[in-house]
Amino acid sequence: MFMKKLIKPALLLMPCVLIFSSAHAQAAEERYITPSEYPDNVYFGDAHVHTTMSLDAAAWGTTQTPEDSYRYARGEEVTSFKGWKTKLTRPLDWLVIADHSDGYDFTNMVAAGDPVIVKEELGQRWHDMLKSGGEEERRIVADEIVKGMGSGEVTIWDLGSPEMLAPGWKKSIAAAEKYNDPGSFTAFIAYEWSSAPGGDNLHRVVVYRDGADKASQTLPLTFWRASDPEDLWKTLQTYEDETGGKVLAIAHNGNWSSGRMFDVTRYNGKALDKSYAETRMRWEPIYETTQIKGDGETHPFLSPTDEFADYETWDVGNLSFSRRVTTEMLPGSYTRSGLKRGLRFQVEIGVNPYQVGLIGAGDSHTGLPGQEESQFMGKSASSEPDAKRWETPFRTSEIGTQPGWSETASGLTGIWATENTRTALFDALKRKEVYA
Repeated sequence: MFMKKLIKPALLLMPCVLIFSSAHAQAAEERYITPSEYPDNVYFGDAHVHTTMSLDAAAWGTTQTPEDSYRYARGEEVTSFKGWKTKLTRPLDWLVIADHSDGYDFTNMVAAGDPVIVKEELGQRWHDMLKSGGEEERRIVADEIVKGMGSGEVTIWDLGSPEMLAPGWKKSIAAAEKYNDPGSFTAFIAYEWSSAPGGDNLHRVVVYRDGADKASQTLPLTFWRASDPEDLWKTLQTYEDETGGKVLAIAHNGNWSSGRMFDVTRYNGKALDKSYAETRMRWEPIYETTQIKGDGETHPFLSPTDEFADYETWDVGNLSFSRRVTTEMLPGSYTRSGLKRGLRFQVEIGVNPYQVGLIGAGDSHTGLPGQEESQFMGKSASSEPDAKRWETPFRTSEIGTQPGWSETASGLTGIWATENTRTALFDALKRKEVYA
């Protein structure tokens, strides 16, 4: 824990609830707790980091395991992919390791020449390129894995099968259980559901309130099994029904979603109705508004009189770089306009589907959480510090290049909670007692 009692608890009640009618005022009143009960401890953490268990992170060169990430978050020194000895200026209070459920450990299987992988021509080609050890070859493989498998175009291997999922999920849970230390450091069990229809980012980080006894009873959902967020919510409901556990989902990077993150219609094209809005708020009370792949609060086109609106903007294309960003996409891509749309829906259908609490995270694929400007380790292992980092692209495609220097040293989340435990922090996330 970094700080205590920074602001009088009573002052924090003011921005927490938006009231639109007497009925909503009554409901809000019933949810209030007394100032004496209000949590006055703030705990800082990174709600989104990837390790070598994620297929794209490993393709970019990351060798940090989940255990390495937890040790780093807790203040220990580790050695990065490029050989840097690195240590956080201040340790974190909690961490969410959210490796992609699609293809747990897949790239490491490719690199090791797993027979299931290399018996296919594409798998053998990727194996040979990774074995060469060249940075350019590694970047090509990473791009092909992200574009081909992230969009569902490459379907040679069933990344959603229990055979692919269970070993990685077991490792992830075991690491979280090992480093979770109630009262001192919280290691959440989590994964990332990586839906990207047509290359548009609809990713969600799924965070568990529970320990291994409940989380290990079911396997994560993969994009290969379902790409509609409503299917994810059904899966989360099933988990809670079957285990008695608790779980939530956190969306991120609407700036790479082609306007689909805060859309005016559902994924299936149908009208956004009251049932949808209530269900979305049930499972997604918070939103990751800033991270390494660009600040997602607003865009200068949307906020022309805000001189800070162009802060760390990434607006070249969607996740797979298969579609250019257009001005028509922007209102559904950024947080401020999403909040405005939510207010409109509050009037039209009686429920606000976008009344979210805002958090910051890294989405670092280096296995090194807790981004710091003074020693920024980059988005991927290939963009760790060296003499050529300024000119090394993070992503390249036919529609443009995303330079590595445009990555953002962002972000972190502050959670107001009664104690540093999974239960207390998770409950505070659900109550939106957070800030980015």
